[in-house]
Amino acid sequence: MSTEEEKEQSNIEGEAAPEETNEAELRQAQFEEAQREVEQFRNLLQRVQADSLNYKRRVEEEREELQKRANANLVIRLLPVLDDFERALQHIPQDDALSPWLAGVELVYRNLEGVLESFGVTHIEALDKTFDPLEHESVFYEVSKNNEEDKVMSVVREGYKLNGRVLRPAQVTVSKRKEEESSPDAT
Repeated sequence: MSTEEEKEQSNIEGEAAPEETNEAELRQAQFEEAQREVEQFRNLLQRVQADSLNYKRRVEEEREELQKRANANLVIRLLPVLDDFERALQHIPQDDALSPWLAGVELVYRNLEGVLESFGVTHIEALDKTFDPLEHESVFYEVSKNNEEDKVMSVVREGYKLNGRVLRPAQVTVSKRKEEESSPDAT
């Protein structure tokens, strides 16, 4: 090989080395960019999955809340029917001919109570309890010397809860202490 050929060969090799270096740097930069994109897509996918799970949970909660409200509305509409049955059973005529009829009415009443209990409906215990404005509605006061003040003396209309939440407060008569008559003072 001549010197000129060697120079050309060294120029070619010299030029190839910087091209290979630039190409390697370019590939490394592309690889790093691809890794950043993969990480961005991974983060985006994780956020979308979390949003999807939150959406499903929120929809399920809303569905359950809607069902609870629908149940509450149904129960509220059935409570007057239950009240009517209770009143009918309290005013039973003393006629033996009505005995089978009475048994049927009592059966229907017990079945209605059972259905309401299966929905989670419970009576509000009021009689002989301290008046609670969250569960009781005072419709009368009864003056009493023997009982403490704000004690429920009688229940006018039953109150009900649905899963611990008051649907209808109990209407009650509440005790009130007799106020001592003040004697007129001479001034």
